[in-house]
Amino acid sequence: MVENPQRVSLRENLGLEFRRGALVLAVLSQLRQEQYGYSLKKALAERGLEIDEGTLYPLLRRLEAQGLLRSRWSLEDGRPRRYYRTSALGEALHGDLAADWQSLARAMDRLLR
Repeated sequence: MVENPQRVSLRENLGLEFRRGALVLAVLSQLRQEQYGYSLKKALAERGLEIDEGTLYPLLRRLEAQGLLRSRWSLEDGRPRRYYRTSALGEALHGDLAADWQSLARAMDRLLR
């Protein structure tokens, strides 16, 4: 069976929209403890959420610019690493977004049955 190219394109685009919102919550949930970018990428992957570096690093910079993360540079093993952690605002927003996610997931579960 050959898939309809329009359907495939729409599915990919709509799937990306789902993923973008989920990534913010996922990143905030994992940065409640300080991590650098690669360790965050690994932690997300270990929990089933793959994210490429071309998506992750711009997202980290955007969340920091929005005041949701704070960062610091550290020299470890001769390499500079930028460590990220949620700010107070990021912590508060994480709680709000997690509650919103749970509510939406329950509603979608009821709708999709």
